[in-house]
Amino acid sequence: MTSRSGYWRFTTDTTPEGIREAILTHLRLSLARSPDTATPFDWWVSTAMMCQDHIVDQFLATYRAQKADKVKRLYFFSLEYFLGRLLPQNLINLGILEQTKKALTGLGLDVDQIFEEEPQIGLGNGGLGRLAACFLDSLSTLRYPAFGYGLHYEFGLFHQDIINGYQVERPDDWTRFGVPWEIIRPRFSQVIRLYGSIEWDKQKPVWVGGKEILGVPYDYLIPGYRSPVVNVLRLWRSKSTVEFDLEAFNRGGYFEAVAEKSFCESISKVLYPNDKTEIGRELRLIQQYFFVSCSLHDIVRRFLNEHTDFDDFPSKVVIHLNDTHPAIAIAELMRIFLDEHNLPWSKSWELVSQCFAYTNHTLMPEALEKWSVPLFERVLPRHLQIIYEINKQLLDSVPTTIPQRDELIRQISLIEETQPKLVRMANLAICGSYSINGVSALHSELLKKELFHPFYILNPKKFHNVTNGITPRLWLLASNPRLSNLITEAIGEDWPTDLEKLEGLKSFVADPAFQEKYELVKQSNKAELSSLLKQRYNFVIDPDALFDVQVKRIHEYKRQHLNLLHILSLYRRLLDNPNLDIHPRVFLLAGKAAPGYDLAKCIIKAINAVGNKINNDPRVNKKIRLYFVPNYGIWLASKIIPAADVSEQISTAGKEASGTGNMKLALNGALTVGTMDGANIEILEAVGEQNIFIFGLKAEEIRQLSATGYCSRKIYETDPEIKYLLDWLGSGEFTPGESPAVLQPLVHSLIDGGDPFFVLADFHAYKEIQSKVDQQYKDRKMWISKAILNTASLGWFSSDRSIQQYASMIWHLAPCLPK
Repeated sequence: MTSRSGYWRFTTDTTPEGIREAILTHLRLSLARSPDTATPFDWWVSTAMMCQDHIVDQFLATYRAQKADKVKRLYFFSLEYFLGRLLPQNLINLGILEQTKKALTGLGLDVDQIFEEEPQIGLGNGGLGRLAACFLDSLSTLRYPAFGYGLHYEFGLFHQDIINGYQVERPDDWTRFGVPWEIIRPRFSQVIRLYGSIEWDKQKPVWVGGKEILGVPYDYLIPGYRSPVVNVLRLWRSKSTVEFDLEAFNRGGYFEAVAEKSFCESISKVLYPNDKTEIGRELRLIQQYFFVSCSLHDIVRRFLNEHTDFDDFPSKVVIHLNDTHPAIAIAELMRIFLDEHNLPWSKSWELVSQCFAYTNHTLMPEALEKWSVPLFERVLPRHLQIIYEINKQLLDSVPTTIPQRDELIRQISLIEETQPKLVRMANLAICGSYSINGVSALHSELLKKELFHPFYILNPKKFHNVTNGITPRLWLLASNPRLSNLITEAIGEDWPTDLEKLEGLKSFVADPAFQEKYELVKQSNKAELSSLLKQRYNFVIDPDALFDVQVKRIHEYKRQHLNLLHILSLYRRLLDNPNLDIHPRVFLLAGKAAPGYDLAKCIIKAINAVGNKINNDPRVNKKIRLYFVPNYGIWLASKIIPAADVSEQISTAGKEASGTGNMKLALNGALTVGTMDGANIEILEAVGEQNIFIFGLKAEEIRQLSATGYCSRKIYETDPEIKYLLDWLGSGEFTPGESPAVLQPLVHSLIDGGDPFFVLADFHAYKEIQSKVDQQYKDRKMWISKAILNTASLGWFSSDRSIQQYASMIWHLAPCLPK
């Protein structure tokens, strides 16, 4: 037996009997509990410790092999990791899920209850963080040497309650009772500096003064599916470097004694502090710098343990920036080389510019971060100097013969000449990276043609595309066991590591026996979800209804309000004609709005208000129901997605970089209703136009409409149906007992707010495609064949394929097997 972070570790045995004994031993020796006093949470912790025992030996073997071979490693920088519940995922990847279930059942325990005791690790806001988690799974599965780096937030993505239709946020205290998965590594803690000033020593700038913060690493081990490789996710938690001032405390200076500690710990306290305030923006900049500085020092430390100088740094280190948030890493690595290792500028820039790769995940301007120069100078004075020098060299490098040189220089400059001046972090990421990629074919083209066009003119070979993907281990094998078993029965068991083998299902598309089994899987999933939602929220849902699902972050460009307008239109038609021939439909929406995003919160209120009215109106004869499911996360997704018939992917064309919810839903047999946006385009190519419902303006048409002048008020004044629906929504009828103005911000945004995401322009096309959905769903045989074809055609959208493309095309990374 050996000790690990306060818990005992035991010899592993993968039989149900061996697993049972390991769980009982952990219950007794690690938790000091006996079976007759143990709570479900105790059983979950003991089971997780047993699982971790199996992972640790594989990790040690992985690390020994990587160190012995001095491998090139990927270091993945992401401000978000949406891991969810690790126990079922890890048990599946280790191949001991069924044995563990038998062991727990043999102990007289409810397996589902034990699994649901695990807090969800929600260190992400949505798709970006979940993508990062999928990538970690694929990296280990494909045996690539990799480290993930991020922040150990004390409070993850907030818990969402719906009270009187309004979103109310509660803190997500996910570490309150301890986390058996994490391994604390205090020996590898890093000290970083903030604020201070620059002094000159023999014509060399020296950063002095300010505050020092301690970064403590917490490691999570990430096993691959049927793979001997276990990689690491290292998350940094901030602490004070200053000893507690007991003397000040004893003389009554209580606040003085704890003020420094409180400031330091606030850095890793909350995921995405509200940046509507100056102090919120400052904290967010500090968060980003803190995590990249700790991570880069850790990378340099590891590199120097294996190499004597930095000449081999680019051949052994590739640092991937997962969106713009970690872009300050480029200036920080320059500072480390220049100030801490005394390398000359030219050598430092040569090393830096050869080891960074950057993925842009959005075309939305608010995500392309910019920091005011005064804020930057106060928090990171040395980095501002470095950025100005990088910018000078960048602008000097622009050929004098290039057309419209002055305008191009203005666009690529790292400094935006506003009042106050702004530091453009996306430009820094592009300038300092050897590779830039988008995450869908359309997105990558828009980066080259529009958002980053000046950079593309200067260096087109830098730009690539890698369409996003999802891990089939979570989004099919774990979340939809009924469909997974049916697939394995039909085509064998190798598909979870080679998802394109799903193509074999195409031979069953017209097979009546397989169609019957596939429909039974879908109906069983719908019945299970209906029961769950009835039990938890008292939602009344008919499993035989069409399940129309839109589950994603609440944002105007994702257009939940377009969905709502169609539902209102359908409601009005039913009131006019209660015998309207439509198949009963349940609209399920879910997602969280950023705490400071007032209009997104208004959309949530509107959905709940309209849903409450419809669901209690006997005149609709239960033909439509509308529910907003609170606190959407990975666990809820794993229940909703397998039950969905229709997948709403209705973002404004040109605004969604890729989307991965579209992939998860289509893989599980939901037919997509979508615009020509993001990965919808590639899903269309994969499944064929007869098996997807595409509508609306295309990105180029949106651009042209914007250029010629789009007037939403004119649509409102000339279109009787749209006018009626908007007036109805804003009339106060849906918010009795409250001010009629409650939903006016939403109505105003669509009329006099300019309708920035073209909801009214696409309304009638959306309404028409939904009528087509209704008609086709009534032909059950045809619908099921389309659903099977969607599942069979989605193999290319595996995160394994994405990672293989990154590894070969961008990272130049080779697998490394434990000896």
